[in-house]
Amino acid sequence: MQYKLYVSHSPHIAGGDSVQKIMLHVIIALLPALLAGCLVFGSRALLVVLLCVVSCMIFEGLWQKILKKPVTISDMSAVVTGLLLGMNLPASIPLWMPVIGSFFAIIIVKQFFGGLGHNFMNPALGARAFLLASWALPMTTFPIVDAVSSATPLAAYAENAGNLPTYLDLFFGNVGGCIGETSALALLLGGAYLLIMGVIRLRVPVIFIATVALGTWIFGGHNGLFTGDPLYQILSGGLMLGAIFMATDYTTTPFTPKGQILFALGCGIITVLIRIWGGYPEGVSYSILLMNVATPLIDRVCKPRRYGTSLLKKEVA
Repeated sequence: MQYKLYVSHSPHIAGGDSVQKIMLHVIIALLPALLAGCLVFGSRALLVVLLCVVSCMIFEGLWQKILKKPVTISDMSAVVTGLLLGMNLPASIPLWMPVIGSFFAIIIVKQFFGGLGHNFMNPALGARAFLLASWALPMTTFPIVDAVSSATPLAAYAENAGNLPTYLDLFFGNVGGCIGETSALALLLGGAYLLIMGVIRLRVPVIFIATVALGTWIFGGHNGLFTGDPLYQILSGGLMLGAIFMATDYTTTPFTPKGQILFALGCGIITVLIRIWGGYPEGVSYSILLMNVATPLIDRVCKPRRYGTSLLKKEVA
């Protein structure tokens, strides 16, 4: 025969997206928050982030070379991991710690489980949790902003301290914290870009943020129920960064709409529990990691019914 017919499994129609294209969109979306972090914390912030990015690329390339696997650093996923890790660190962190964190993110969390698409938790958040558990002091020491205070807004709120940052300071990023979490405006710009490009959907970020807002309004006040400040909680800490850029990760979040709703609700509830009753004023990172671990169970519970399954069962019975 002159022509051959090749038969393969579905899907038979491929979209125009690729891993590299999606990662490039995420990198572009992260640039406003990175720029804001550099404006607030100076060139040291850029150095920390660049160190994470370069380390992640080197570790991924070396690992794949050693195991004689195809080198995939050109797909830009290691760059995204490095960006997210660096933006989850304080600008004042010792420069050897981003290298250790990058090793943990790429080798332990990602490559040990088979590489991109097989990791069971977000590599950047896994590395952040590892660094926080191992070296808590440098991970919770932040540069002084405007010579006022090195405490994060959430820490100040939890301690019921006076002279809290204004909403405008929180919105534009003139506050202490990790490099990429300070400016809500920059993160919203990046999120809007991802929505326009079709990389993420509103479902997970909106439900995550709304759950935290509702929970902290009801239980997060210092004067009883329904006295919390939900807007302050939304604009503070890593909620925007986590909800937009890490809770929407394709690999570690459920694939069905119902599952994504459960995932986002779980992230929001755990964040509220940690912020209000935990010993740590944040909670976003741990909430996403815990729900990452629960994702296979959520996918199993929420998996769609295959066409014809119920009919087949009746005929067999």
